[in-house]
Amino acid sequence: MKILITGNMGYVGPNAVRQLRSSYPGAHLVGVDAGFFSGCLTPQDFLPETRLDQQIFADVRWLAREALEGVDAVVHLAAISNDPIGNLYEKVTMEINHEASVRLASLAKQAGAKAFVFASSCSVYGSAQEADRNEDSPLNPLTAYARSKVQTEYDLRALAGEGFTVTCLRFATACGISERLRLDLVLNDFVAGAVSAGEIGILSDGTPWRPLIDVKDMARALDWAVGRDPACGGEYLVVNAGGGHGNYQVKEIAEAVARMVPGVRVNLNRNAPPDRRSYRVNFDRFAKLAPDHRPLHTLDDSIAGLRKGLETLNFRDRDFRSSFFIRLVQLSHLREKGLLTEDLRWSHRPMGQK
Repeated sequence: MKILITGNMGYVGPNAVRQLRSSYPGAHLVGVDAGFFSGCLTPQDFLPETRLDQQIFADVRWLAREALEGVDAVVHLAAISNDPIGNLYEKVTMEINHEASVRLASLAKQAGAKAFVFASSCSVYGSAQEADRNEDSPLNPLTAYARSKVQTEYDLRALAGEGFTVTCLRFATACGISERLRLDLVLNDFVAGAVSAGEIGILSDGTPWRPLIDVKDMARALDWAVGRDPACGGEYLVVNAGGGHGNYQVKEIAEAVARMVPGVRVNLNRNAPPDRRSYRVNFDRFAKLAPDHRPLHTLDDSIAGLRKGLETLNFRDRDFRSSFFIRLVQLSHLREKGLLTEDLRWSHRPMGQK
């Protein structure tokens, strides 16, 4: 079996590759990544890519057709990964997250792949205060990132069928320790503040709702989707992926961190403008379709894992929101160095592209 994983050098990728290597020990695993965050390693002495059989350095916008030859399944993680970057690079976000994703799926189908797994997001629900959102609920994407996920889901539906199974996993907000850590995620940010400064700074009034999923449980969901029989959910499936943590208000997440890291202060910004991105999500469909792959990690598990990982690194950076652990900061650094163009292309195109 040959599995192609795009975006493998990001936050989710290392855990996804580890999970797939465990489930398919004899598989030929191929990573595809532009390498923007290749140096953002948490353990400085280990490369997660050693678990792969092959690493291709390429932008998914121009990935060569030959890269899909012989591929049985594609796990598509590559994307502009959050709202601040999407707001600053809206056109590029649509190019990478939407247009390149649909092109990749089309190439995969033409090459004879049987499964395409798309990492979508619960952010497509946008503002939904009144009830838990299920897969049939109205969508209300508020950002370029969320709109790109909605449009990709829509276009992938037309490609499904004829032996080509498409699974769109609407992930809850990611959290937890990774070999390429991100701290621009709500729980990760709070634990970093607690460990480095004994203080959690909430950038809102704390009332917005967020569902959470540990990055290790994201990997288990991706693993399930790779092997999903079309009889279980159909040849085209959209499903909310999460459930282990459930749904929390942001202030509840901060309070949980303060409970597990003694002596931490929680600072609430009561004068912050309202954050319209607030939604609670129903994960019943995922629990029914994938009972053996439901999330295992609790909120306390994720907090403990992050705390241990950061303390092992002797993490003391009070100014971590300006560090390379923040995706927009890393991209801005590469731009300032002249290494990336304004449309986020390497100034000297990496090998493996056409």
